[in-house]
Amino acid sequence: MTVLLDLIPTFISTLFSTVVDVIPIVCILFGFQLAVLRKPIVNLKRIIFGFVYVILGLSLFLMGLELALFPLGQSMAVQLTAPEFLFGEGMSMPQTVTWQHYYWVYLFAAAIGFSTTVAEPSLIAVAIKASQVSGGAISVNGLRFSVALGVAMGISLGCYRIVAGDPIHFYIIAGYIVVVIQTFYAPKFIVPLAYDSGGVTTSTVTVPLVTALGLGLASTVPGRSPLIDGFGLIAFASLFPMITVMGYAQLTEWAAKRGRAQ
Repeated sequence: MTVLLDLIPTFISTLFSTVVDVIPIVCILFGFQLAVLRKPIVNLKRIIFGFVYVILGLSLFLMGLELALFPLGQSMAVQLTAPEFLFGEGMSMPQTVTWQHYYWVYLFAAAIGFSTTVAEPSLIAVAIKASQVSGGAISVNGLRFSVALGVAMGISLGCYRIVAGDPIHFYIIAGYIVVVIQTFYAPKFIVPLAYDSGGVTTSTVTVPLVTALGLGLASTVPGRSPLIDGFGLIAFASLFPMITVMGYAQLTEWAAKRGRAQ
């Protein structure tokens, strides 16, 4: 009970901030409806209740980020990079630490990237619509797992970049070169969907954990700056799904051609 009472001021502050953020959206929607379209608002009471639910939901979600997801991601990064975990109890950080010492970080990054992306509500919605529009040619689970695999690969590679201290632009440039090359060879129907798949990953579930992981990792790895090295994982999470989705379509097309040839 005491914990709930302590959360009330935080909830009120978050609720007020959310209302301030939502008001411009409400003004634009209602302004266009009344001033531009010049038509009455249908089901006004239902729409008002909907906005109330949105505000309450966003407020609780933002509180959840601050109280759970961000601290959890940072604490996992701190624990996985602690000297006693990497080198054993009672051991201190050696003078020379290589990227191989952090293999558990890469595995955790891949696992958390895959699991959060598979559970991403926006990705599920896009996959269902893509399957419906394509008449089943695009599998719902095939798209979800290929996007999740791309996010897992991207975040794991992004964590390696933080540990190694490499400039981020080399990785991004190389990745987009691969995307451009794949665009010429992948089936045409999958290219726009693959490009959209990168944006779908930057949503409610994936971003908080990935951001917290990057900041926590950059804060604990010697010689790394949270401001310079801690950010950038979201770029990897957006880039690699394009590669894996087009690769999934290319493999599916190749398997279909091989089946017809036999």
